[in-house]
Amino acid sequence: MSDKAEISQNAITTIKQSETCCENCHQPVSGMYCSQCGQSVESTLKYFWTVILHLLDDIFSFDSRASRTLFPLIFKPGFLTNEYIAGRRVHYVPPLRLYLFVSILFFLSLKFFTVADGAGGINIGDSKSNLQQINQHIELLTKQKSAATPETLINIDKQLVKFATLKTDLSNTKNLLLKGMTSELASIELLELTSTEALTKEQITVKETLQTNIDKLKAGESIDLPGKGFTIGNNEDGSLTFDFLSKENNTKLSEFAVLLTKKGEKAFKEDSRPLVREAIEKLPQLMFILLPLFAVLLKLMFVFSKRLYLEHLTVALHSHSFLFLVILIVQLLSYIHTNSEVNYPAIASTVESLFIVLIAWVPIYLFIMQKRVYKQGYFLTSLKFSLIGASYFFMLIFTGAIAFIWGLAST
Repeated sequence: MSDKAEISQNAITTIKQSETCCENCHQPVSGMYCSQCGQSVESTLKYFWTVILHLLDDIFSFDSRASRTLFPLIFKPGFLTNEYIAGRRVHYVPPLRLYLFVSILFFLSLKFFTVADGAGGINIGDSKSNLQQINQHIELLTKQKSAATPETLINIDKQLVKFATLKTDLSNTKNLLLKGMTSELASIELLELTSTEALTKEQITVKETLQTNIDKLKAGESIDLPGKGFTIGNNEDGSLTFDFLSKENNTKLSEFAVLLTKKGEKAFKEDSRPLVREAIEKLPQLMFILLPLFAVLLKLMFVFSKRLYLEHLTVALHSHSFLFLVILIVQLLSYIHTNSEVNYPAIASTVESLFIVLIAWVPIYLFIMQKRVYKQGYFLTSLKFSLIGASYFFMLIFTGAIAFIWGLAST
């Protein structure tokens, strides 16, 4: 028994020594870090999920600071930026971590909603809603048959055949282009049936064109779409050349342009979702490059403000976090509106109002933010706000073009 007790005592002593000594330099430790070499006493050998949770915490660090950060981010323009620049930072999520968190959520939702709603440039996001309305009208027309006159009965039967065909096409077709066109045609047919006003000439033309293209697709014929003339070349033959490049490099560039043109035509003719998916996947990297460039633009516009570049970068991070968060909320509201429009019109109307308010709040918020951070008069703020907005718009177009070409090359 004495031998066992001695062994147990030695084990306890060893554990205590390991807990109070640095594993790297074997010096006594009286805190979380060694005073000699600086190594943490916390072991890096842990369960995998523990490591993942610690990593996420290091990246986002979203604790009680989140509630103190998200509200002013949306409703108090410039507040977070001024607090950070003034040195009052401990109560709020740091700008970079905030941007990373919001941008990841934003691009994930953007990919989901865009790819789910788009096909070949034609919206099929309303197909589910259209199917519900078609079923309702089929039930209504079926009930009306029992009390219909012979003349009315002929019209009801025509309507039933028409909506039965639309229902079959929306439910069974695997051709995304045909599904999208059928959804658009169904929307117009439902509008014509339920509205008290006649269709406009433009709507009638669209309806006839859709019906013609649908019939051609069902017959296996090709149709003319805007994508047929797609090209990224700068010459009439579709090639892409520049005078400052050698003949050999221009040849390679032209071959690449022709390849991208073929991919683009195929995407617009068949299914654009792979292209959209690839382009969206490139946007986070491109936006991370655009951010510091936007900060440079702010530095140039406020060159006499004597502010450091990192202060302008903080403005860029907070403004982009706000934009991404608002667009994310707008996407969710749009989704709710689409799915509640038929059965819950009151909810849909409320959501639509919130949607409009949020969209209108964006330019107002950014203007107030610029006014509060840079503290200039209304005239200078308005002038610079317009110039910054126009410049950033062109930067976004250029970024979108790069994402589009990059996405084409990756499909």
